[in-house]
Amino acid sequence: MTLRFRSGKKKTTSFTVSTPVLMLLFTLGITTASQAGSYTDTSKKSTPVQIDKKDAVDDEFPEPNINFPAVLAGNEDESLEYIEKFSENRRAYVIRTYNRSKKYFPKISAILKKYNLPDELKMLIALESAFNANAVSKAGAVGYWQFMDDVAREYGLKYVPRNAARVKKVVGKGKHAKVIYAKKHVSGRDDRKNFNKSTHAAARYLKDRGRNLNNDILLMVASYNCGVGNVWEAMKKTGLSEPGFWDIKEYLPAETRAYVMNFITLNVLFHNYDKFSSNSLSFSPARFIKLDNIDKHIVAALEEACCRD
Repeated sequence: MTLRFRSGKKKTTSFTVSTPVLMLLFTLGITTASQAGSYTDTSKKSTPVQIDKKDAVDDEFPEPNINFPAVLAGNEDESLEYIEKFSENRRAYVIRTYNRSKKYFPKISAILKKYNLPDELKMLIALESAFNANAVSKAGAVGYWQFMDDVAREYGLKYVPRNAARVKKVVGKGKHAKVIYAKKHVSGRDDRKNFNKSTHAAARYLKDRGRNLNNDILLMVASYNCGVGNVWEAMKKTGLSEPGFWDIKEYLPAETRAYVMNFITLNVLFHNYDKFSSNSLSFSPARFIKLDNIDKHIVAALEEACCRD
């Protein structure tokens, strides 16, 4: 937008002012003269004006009201921005996952409690299989908790694949009898698709990872995705005696980094679900600007705009 200023000799000077500058003028209450194109002389000394937080519109800038589950407290600074973007971009996914979880989470919570594990770990089933018993990953992990064959056997989950056996049959009698062979399908068994058995196995697995990783919940979650060996290797690379997730994050696979961030995010959003679903969830405090001399700052902004032209 172009602004024009008239001098005493009726000479007109014009320059372009960007939208942010115009918004600044409007916000600070700059009044224009009654005639179009005529503006108040801001070069005169004016009384200093201050903007106080109390004068701001509270409805425009609500105070933050998001709360972290106790076990995840202390991760706010590193994850709040990620959670806010996720809540905006994946809103339908969060709602869909929350509704599906109602059927499974109470049962999982009861099992985790028996193993003295943090309740928040129940969120892993949503990240692993989206509550789908028949889920199969590209790597071959199967079931609710996505166990690979070797780990499934280690934790007592039986797996008998479905196969077809060749069966001999005699058709007819006497000299008309014929021998034929037919395929008979033998149904398999996969405990990874059994909710109760696989959830108990997952709890035992997580209990072991807690022992391996000083019961650090984020390291346990990372190990569930990429294996405890990779987490140990990342811990060594930091050179620290007791590194946490944020210390080793850069040494983990990108998939694992996103996996842990999504674990934090879903737990926080579910913990604040009423506010999230009603669009009243606020993440960060309003930033108020305090100016000692409004005129000084406005003139500086206008002069900067002139220079760009």
